[in-house]
Amino acid sequence: MVTWPKGAEQFYNEKLLTKVLGIGVNVGATELVKKGRLINREEVDKAVREVMSGEEAAERRIRAKKLGEMAKVAVGEGGSSYSDLNRLMEELNSRK
Repeated sequence: MVTWPKGAEQFYNEKLLTKVLGIGVNVGATELVKKGRLINREEVDKAVREVMSGEEAAERRIRAKKLGEMAKVAVGEGGSSYSDLNRLMEELNSRK
């Protein structure tokens, strides 16, 4: 995943994807993007090449696939997100 945060919490999300989870590559944004600013071709080319080729790219894809599998389990019946959402709905319904 290529990241280009434009503002607000997107910078935190970028750090999560690139530094913590290790599944993203940043294009290079270091400050809030002004309205109308475009990403230049060289920045995009460099980031896409980094995402698509090399040993680290293969490792990134493996990590992303594992995270995707974990997410499917979490939202599936009996998974943590599934159960938490059901508990929330039950609690909200009980307060009527």
